[in-house]
Amino acid sequence: MRHVHFPAQRVARAVSESDGPATAPARRLGDKARWYLPAAVTADFVGAAVPVGLVFEAAQQARPVYCAVGAALAWTGVQALRRRYTSRVLGESRGVLPVLHDWLILIGVLAVARVVTGESTPRLAALGALLPALLITVACHKLTYRHLSAARREAHAVSRVLVVGEPEAAEHVIAHLAARTDHPYVVVGVVPVGAGALTSGTPVAARLEDGMPEASNGDSVAVLGAVRSHQADLVLVAPGVRIAGERLRRVAWALHDEGLELAVFPGLVEISVKRLETLSAGGLAVLRIAPPVRRGVQPLLKSALDRIGAGVGLILLSPMFLGVVLAIRLGSRGPAFYSQDRIGRDGEPFVMWKFRTMVVNADKLKAELSGANENDGLMFKMRRDPRVTRVGRLLRRTSMDELPQLLNVLTGSMSLVGPRPPLPEEVAEYDEVELRRLSVRPGMTGLWQISGRSDLSWDETIQLDLQYVDNWSFTSDVDVMGRTLRAVVDGRGAY
Repeated sequence: MRHVHFPAQRVARAVSESDGPATAPARRLGDKARWYLPAAVTADFVGAAVPVGLVFEAAQQARPVYCAVGAALAWTGVQALRRRYTSRVLGESRGVLPVLHDWLILIGVLAVARVVTGESTPRLAALGALLPALLITVACHKLTYRHLSAARREAHAVSRVLVVGEPEAAEHVIAHLAARTDHPYVVVGVVPVGAGALTSGTPVAARLEDGMPEASNGDSVAVLGAVRSHQADLVLVAPGVRIAGERLRRVAWALHDEGLELAVFPGLVEISVKRLETLSAGGLAVLRIAPPVRRGVQPLLKSALDRIGAGVGLILLSPMFLGVVLAIRLGSRGPAFYSQDRIGRDGEPFVMWKFRTMVVNADKLKAELSGANENDGLMFKMRRDPRVTRVGRLLRRTSMDELPQLLNVLTGSMSLVGPRPPLPEEVAEYDEVELRRLSVRPGMTGLWQISGRSDLSWDETIQLDLQYVDNWSFTSDVDVMGRTLRAVVDGRGAY
């Protein structure tokens, strides 16, 4: 994905820290900036207390100060009970939906308190007084998330990870973690199981023998020694034939007896935690993976949101449409709208509409520019495409050229959120994996839109689309639409 920012330097910086004196492994879990917790608690308390106090004072409520303090304590109490102030949670999410969920719980708690105390402030005014608490908490989450993301790109506030597994499996885990910085893990050492070369360059902290007897404590001694020498916070095991069952169990015992953490990589990638469930069957730990959402209430809600959103959008934006049409017609000869054949859900072709941003013979000129393609896959992208008009550059920079696709959403050939709608010639080259992105309707926006658009490589685009296809939910669609606004304003990757 596009979250890659010099991962090799990040890993090298983290590894170099192991040259210093040994410290307690748990220390680095608290390496997040110390102001996160007081900032979160203060923002929640003040964000609830001040607006409630002012509104209740204006409404001439008998005890506005008591009500303000009560609302603030209730809000911080809900956040505390939902474990929003723990070190593991602070700064990890910028999403609006978890905060909204907490806020709705607050509304329920205060509604009960209102009945018990007989408080008589008008309901609408009381609800409006609580709205700033939601907005301020969301803003605080976004601030800490950005600060933490920047810190992790510099190898701060990370968990130092020791990977244990067969060479091939360990290399896979190391490569996947090193390629991204949207997580707290930095691999500082590897303990391969059995013989085999390692090419990642990660320091080999120890090596476990192939086929070591289960009753031996040699594995535990080697892993614990590697943890201490590399000051690891977490041991991440990639299970295989040579490290599983009783052997893995004994390593887990040794680590837990020393107060150290153990995590197990199940071999799955890009699976949302919402689809995972841990079960126990006859003493076996089982990981259940729910199938992607295809039927039920959520698809109906998505369809309703698409149709209503597209209809309202077309009505509200109609004056803007007229202005854009005039600008295009005055800027260059040709029609204001551009239609193009695209492939939709289950391979069904449809006609997609956009505002024209190129000269009228752009499709014919594409073949002449094929050698200048800056994309590494099936898509054609040029940062300075000579076919784009002056008005077209502005439309692309602001994503306004995509607005006529609301017609496609209204007619059901597209969705507000989904994978990028591909061209027929692209689909003709798809392999079995890439065809899976056609399992849902294409969208006006999606993970590709908020992650870099044209700056993404072909593999990154496919990865994001497949991630959406397998893990989408109605709430995630709402989150993507909210984040799209920022991506449009930022303009990154739009050309």
